Amino acid sequence: MEVRMGFVIITSRCIDCDACMVACRAENEVPLGNSRNWVKASGVQGQFPKVKETFEPGNCMHCDNPPCVKVCPTGASQKRSDGIVIVDDKKCIGCKYCMTACPYDARFINAVTGKADKCTLCLHRLEQGLKPACVQTCLGKARQAGDLNDPESIVSKLLAAYPSRQLLTKQGTGPNIYYIDEAVPEIPEGK
Repeated sequence: MEVRMGFVIITSRCIDCDACMVACRAENEVPLGNSRNWVKASGVQGQFPKVKETFEPGNCMHCDNPPCVKVCPTGASQKRSDGIVIVDDKKCIGCKYCMTACPYDARFINAVTGKADKCTLCLHRLEQGLKPACVQTCLGKARQAGDLNDPESIVSKLLAAYPSRQLLTKQGTGPNIYYIDEAVPEIPEGK
């Protein structure tokens, strides 16, 4: 079975501490003013005294059918066999077509390089057997990454145990970030 990397994000565990964003910026030398990942607030829900605010972390969806790859005139935007969508800096001309095509607003032009930039699932860390920086530093363990096709991975175990949702599925992109909104009291052991 082919490897298909992706994320599971447990929104009930996110406290909007932004540690994931700080870790990503430091790990990937992202210029100030930009971010490869984010946390969006959903707003306050409920009525006093039972109110809560939930947060939705996000980043590149590493889509099965990435529109950014289709529109790239130089082939700089690529989908790897493991499902990770990358940008080849040597081929990127900074035309911004990929930014326009992405319905998730997951790309930016790196002011230092002049090239498109985005989440790579910390590919350099994965190749060393490490977790992505955002996953490693998440205080609430809201972010999890792994092989969606491996039944022994943390992400597969979470998806088997809890209902999930994806963003903008009607776009036909096949996003590989799954959101679990239900409370997850314990993170399962896994790869």
